Amino acid sequence: MHDETYKKIAQDPRFQQLVRRRNRLAWTLSIAILALYFTFILVIAFAPELLGQPVVTGSITTLGIPAGILIILSAFVLTGIYVHRANQEFDQLNRSIVEEAAQ
Repeated sequence: MHDETYKKIAQDPRFQQLVRRRNRLAWTLSIAILALYFTFILVIAFAPELLGQPVVTGSITTLGIPAGILIILSAFVLTGIYVHRANQEFDQLNRSIVEEAAQ
């Protein structure tokens, strides 16, 4: 593509809306995982006895293990949410904008 096509794409209001929506989703998901992670770290720092409790009385597995696993799994889920939205919504809109600008 040449510079004129890039300028058409950048000036397209649909492209600007696409960029805003994609950035908003990325920031929202990033903040969500960071909030989960830092909450976990703060609990470790200020209330370690909470995560040190056994899952079941007499068990050697503490609540910290499933909590950590949930944080890791939530990162996969949030990534999946982004990929799904990108594949279903953002890519189609991007493709139509580029095709229209190339004509």
